[in-house]
Amino acid sequence: MRFATNRPVKIVMLGAGGTGAHIAPNLYRLLYSIDRPARVIVADGDSVEQKNLVRQHFSPAELGMNKARAVAERYAAAFKMEAEYVPDFIEDAARLTELVTPSVFKQSGRDEKIKETVVLIGAVDNNRSRRLCHGVFMGSRDLIYIDSGNGEFSGQVVCGFRRAGRTMLPPVGVLYPDVLEETDKFPSELSCAEQSVTAPQAITANLTAAATVVNMIFNILVLGEIQSGQVSFSTKSIRVQPMITKTNRRKAA
Repeated sequence: MRFATNRPVKIVMLGAGGTGAHIAPNLYRLLYSIDRPARVIVADGDSVEQKNLVRQHFSPAELGMNKARAVAERYAAAFKMEAEYVPDFIEDAARLTELVTPSVFKQSGRDEKIKETVVLIGAVDNNRSRRLCHGVFMGSRDLIYIDSGNGEFSGQVVCGFRRAGRTMLPPVGVLYPDVLEETDKFPSELSCAEQSVTAPQAITANLTAAATVVNMIFNILVLGEIQSGQVSFSTKSIRVQPMITKTNRRKAA
């Protein structure tokens, strides 16, 4: 699947916790290195807690700070970018649609206009947020949607792609339809007791998921193509495996 490599870039990342906070440093570094305008918007309504210091990419100095703010300010300053963040959980379709709507720029010295490449990263830990992302993705004309999900030692990263109103690569909700079932709540709807119950995750699973997401974004923005929109991994067997989708089968044939 081919992608333009000359457009301005906007990355919207939902979630700055277990996986999102590990995506951030190399994502900002990657965007700093490319020769075109780029921006990152990080959204998360959670604050840094003592328990987060074990697995998530935060320091004791950031305790009590909003996670999106901590991530955005730390790396935007390091790579001389504007710090853009939303210190809330994005739980409304209209709000997410506004965030992923591309801007259109006039090219210097030319009459032509160029539209941003927008990438939505779902680094969330609940399927209610994935359903929101899925609905906004399916209603978008042009959007790249990369979702990361993992358990304690394994997980998957899926890249969906819409171009000119057509789904060119299927999103996570098509490949894993169970994530669209009404089985959980948005983070803001959870009680204190519910928030304290989380599935165990190893830091290696978060690191592997984060590296896979950044790898996909590098291939899209720098190489202009990805060979598979679906990758599974296991940290126990130290395996990262691209999976063949129907789109890829047709291309291989």
